Amino acid sequence: MSYQKELHIAQLAVQRATILTQRVFHGTKGTESKDDKSPVTIGDYGAQALIIHALKHNFPNDQIVGEEEASTLRQNPPLTAQIWDLVKAAQLDDPAAEQELGGPLESPEQMLQAIDAGSSAGGSRGRIWALDPIDGTKGFLRGGQYAVCLALIEDGDVKVGVLACPNLPVDDSAPLSADVGQKGSDGEGRGVLFAAVFRTGATSRPLGKGALRAGQPIRMKDLPDITQATFCESVEAGHSSHGDQAAIAKKLGITKESVRMDSQAKYGSIARGAGDLYLRLPVRADYEEKIWDHAAGDLIVREAGGKVTDAEGKPLDFGRGRTLKANKGVVAAPKTVHEQVLDAVKSVLSSK
Repeated sequence: MSYQKELHIAQLAVQRATILTQRVFHGTKGTESKDDKSPVTIGDYGAQALIIHALKHNFPNDQIVGEEEASTLRQNPPLTAQIWDLVKAAQLDDPAAEQELGGPLESPEQMLQAIDAGSSAGGSRGRIWALDPIDGTKGFLRGGQYAVCLALIEDGDVKVGVLACPNLPVDDSAPLSADVGQKGSDGEGRGVLFAAVFRTGATSRPLGKGALRAGQPIRMKDLPDITQATFCESVEAGHSSHGDQAAIAKKLGITKESVRMDSQAKYGSIARGAGDLYLRLPVRADYEEKIWDHAAGDLIVREAGGKVTDAEGKPLDFGRGRTLKANKGVVAAPKTVHEQVLDAVKSVLSSK
């Protein structure tokens, strides 16, 4: 199966959602707190509604694992009205592309139903979309990097992955600056849409507001000398152990300062060679990564010539439900040096 329709719709749906997220990024973000104390914004809710509406129009029988649900909104009509205003205004400026996504949502109730349609438990059978409407919400709130992420998982394997990163440079050859995670901008020359289909490679294209723009293949950078590698890691110490990462860098002879940024923008950055290595190291023994935080990025890096495993060297298993129950941590690197990086990871973690 070629998955070309799935790829096309996923890219258009994510691109339309960024029209909404960019508007919220520059305005009032309307933050709530979820049960796990992580933040959620009006942008998260609106983007999830838009994307699920598009998926259900095109693939009505597919399941969706979405990060958000609408119970809070049903108890808060003013907040619902605020999100509805954003959703109504978020339309592609290409009428044919907009119609491919099923056109605009018709009512606030349809919006709430779309948000709640992301309640699948996941699993290893059938077609399941994993959606993170705003990955890196803290980066989004801080004015840094964030991503809108969507992946199709079929029988436990990721087949399609799409990442929209409105604040990353369009230029695939632009090096990562040390402050890229703190100073996000979606102005001129910014906004990139990464995508991949299993066994067909990965691409990037400028993020637009209408039909998809022309794309080009991306590949991870050759890394003949690992001491010259650029590490990407999370901004939040609660997401990945910065101390362990520093010890791993020292063991590999890497002296360059790590680039810290939020979201799966890290996966996109190393996939196109702007960075080289991405580590997400366990901070708690009982923590389980969410599938929507990794599915799209995992495929894009692998299709760009990289290898992604957990900290024990096992592939990420997206067929266990809504979380990566079978995995601890993430190690993403070019295939040629992945084993070397993994050995350093194992050495540092085993010495604790």
